[in-house]
This record gives sequence, C-alpha cells and structure tokens, in this order.
Amino acid sequence: MKRLPADDWFSKCVRISQNWVCERCGAVHDKSSTGLHCSHIFGRRHRTIRWDKDNAQALCASCHNWYGENPADSGRWLEKTLGDGHLQMLREKRDSGIKVPKIEEKEIAKHYREEYRRMEKLRDEGVTTKLVFESYQ
Repeated sequence: MKRLPADDWFSKCVRISQNWVCERCGAVHDKSSTGLHCSHIFGRRHRTIRWDKDNAQALCASCHNWYGENPADSGRWLEKTLGDGHLQMLREKRDSGIKVPKIEEKEIAKHYREEYRRMEKLRDEGVTTKLVFESYQ
C-alpha cells in the first residue's frame, strides 16, 4: 500500500506523542531512529479510521512484529490495554461506511504537520509526558 504524506505526518504525531517510547515494552528511541513504528489497530486500508489517533499506537519494530504475528495474543493485549469499549468504538467507525475522500489527503497531511510541529515545540521546551494531539477524523 502506498504511503502518503498524510501517513508520514500522522505516524510522526503518533510517535512524538508517546515521546518516542514503545507503548508495549517501554523501549526508548531517538526521534531520528526508524525503530519506533506507528502501528494501526485496524489496517490502513480502512480509510474511515486510517488517520484516526484512536486507531494507532507507537510500537517498536520488535513489538510491531509480535503484534502482527500473534493476532490472538495481541488482541487480548489490546483489550487489556485499551478496553473493549475503545475497540468497539473503532469497529463502529470502521464499519460506518464513511470514507475519507482522496481530495482531503493534502488537508490531512497539513493538519498532522501542524500538530507535529506543535508537539515538537513542547518537546523542545522539555515536556516529557505523553502529549495529546487532535485527530483529523
């Protein structure tokens, strides 16, 4: 699947919001590292929630591989970590039939670029806690 500028900026937002720390194992990464990934709970093919912050988590490469290779275990981990209500809400959004039109992709990229820059400024000011960013969707 082709990665779009909207995907790149969204991924950066997910990772910086967690201060470059894996949400599963706690491994800390440098912001220039490629070792921390933006992992989607429901795959990117679901355009309804592709750029929804509730559908993404920051996972190191090892945990991201574990997540994809162990669906039963990762499903239980998600239920324990996020709760069944969160997952049900994502399923409802995913199944709503509302699609994000391709024409909005540039606006999505712009939104997440601005959110990233806002969070980057906070990190530069020394904020180390988890940051909340506004989801486009």
